[in-house]
Amino acid sequence: MNETNDFLQSFETISLQEMDRVKLMNRVDTKFAFTVIELGHLLPLLSDSYYVLKVEETTTPHYESLYFDDERFSFFRDHHNGKGDRFKVRIRKYVESNLFFLEIKHKIKGRTDKKRIVTDQFNEVLPESDLAFVQNELHSNKNLVPTMWNSFQRITLVSKTENERLTLDFNILFEKDGVKKSFNQLVIAELKQEDLNRNSTFYQLMKKHQIRPYRLSKYCLGSVEIYGEEKLKFNRFKKKLLYLKKINRDAL
Repeated sequence: MNETNDFLQSFETISLQEMDRVKLMNRVDTKFAFTVIELGHLLPLLSDSYYVLKVEETTTPHYESLYFDDERFSFFRDHHNGKGDRFKVRIRKYVESNLFFLEIKHKIKGRTDKKRIVTDQFNEVLPESDLAFVQNELHSNKNLVPTMWNSFQRITLVSKTENERLTLDFNILFEKDGVKKSFNQLVIAELKQEDLNRNSTFYQLMKKHQIRPYRLSKYCLGSVEIYGEEKLKFNRFKKKLLYLKKINRDAL
């Protein structure tokens, strides 16, 4: 990804503190998928409209996540079944900053509401304070267990004119109990907006390149890849999974 770093040289940078104006903890998300090769073509077209986040002297920081679900994979099943009120729970490490957050994403009525608290490490068994936070947000006492590790690098772009943030995730890896699934040619882009704005520079760029929005979380993608049909039903995801695998394969 050295070429990507070269393309990012043309962007003005923004710090974490300066990015506070676009935290967007309650937002509308729109996802797109394309290849790392296409990313190289797209980045130069975005530098006039977006800042790039720089953290600890890098514009492509690393992220690591540990996802939780119950033994019935209720969070996964809610997403697969199209439930409009659903959750994801994870611990995320911001590697360069060495910060850990316990994060809960609540999808409701087409919006994402994200809550998080600082935690100390990747606890596979949540301590009482963290568990209380989760139970309060979920309004239930689910017996959560770790189901999957995920790592990736991320480029974060911040609009110069709109209340909008764009994340571009690449070098995506899923892992559990020695099983590893890599999507190192795939880029998952997520446009985060206060309200859906199809006139956004990035949205219009996707339209111009005939890259359509799609709906599938990294958690669901990784769960299917790690556990397969032996444990999960994912009929409704199969078309999307084939699409993402084709992107990853065709870029090789």
